[in-house]
Amino acid sequence: MFEDITLIHWTWAVIALVLAVLELIAPGVFFLWLAIAAAITAFASFALPMLGWSVHLVIFAVLAVIITWTGRRYVKLHAKPAQGAPLNQRGQQLVGQELTLIEAIENGTGRVKIGDSPWRVEGPDAPSGTKVRVVEVDGARLKVTPVA
Repeated sequence: MFEDITLIHWTWAVIALVLAVLELIAPGVFFLWLAIAAAITAFASFALPMLGWSVHLVIFAVLAVIITWTGRRYVKLHAKPAQGAPLNQRGQQLVGQELTLIEAIENGTGRVKIGDSPWRVEGPDAPSGTKVRVVEVDGARLKVTPVA
């Protein structure tokens, strides 16, 4: 059945190109490792034309596993921490900001206005108009301390 299949170096080069294009369409660095494995397989099939299709597939499979494992380790070790506030976590973005109380903190709770929305705050009792700093976010509540 597979005796008539001949995978020449151009076939592997096209496979490498298709995988590279897939990486551009769906970035995630996975297809990149497979594209590199296919490109190396293309070079191996060009350098050693007597290899059969089954050897090409084994070369590709082994290279794909090795390159993917090595690449993932490299990316994990050299990944830079995200700059700025966490995406889609509005509350976490507020930590460290200074706000003004629109409702006094009495019995540990009060309110501040952020944009056009009031937010419940918890902290030591303070009169309305006091500047406070957000130190922690607990769900929809901000924990604050007075700014000295």
